[in-house]
Amino acid sequence: MRFALVGIVVAATYVALYLLFMAVGLTQSLSNAGAFLLAVALQYVGQAGFTFGAKLSDAPQATRFGLMICCGLITSALITGVFGPGIGLPNWLSAVVVTVVLPFQNYLIMTRWVFLTPGKRVDATQ
Repeated sequence: MRFALVGIVVAATYVALYLLFMAVGLTQSLSNAGAFLLAVALQYVGQAGFTFGAKLSDAPQATRFGLMICCGLITSALITGVFGPGIGLPNWLSAVVVTVVLPFQNYLIMTRWVFLTPGKRVDATQ
């Protein structure tokens, strides 16, 4: 539940920031990049501190989190740029597939690698 709650808050924050940045006159690229980077920072704080009870100031953990984000970008690019068009999905449906796949991918990576410390089993179901 905690993982899902943080995910919902992060997604809503991204949308709100993107629209805010567009409303104040930033370009689409800057609005997207700014909203994305701030949402990722919020995601790290929320998932590390709230979901997994991990320290925020753990450089190796933060690096693993950054690599997880890169994996998400690759997955997103593959779905929207290769697989979706390859099987004839419209762009909107490819984007929906990304929003379904990435939470599962991120959950697996977070619980099995990013926030897993030796001798500690991660429980994000609370």
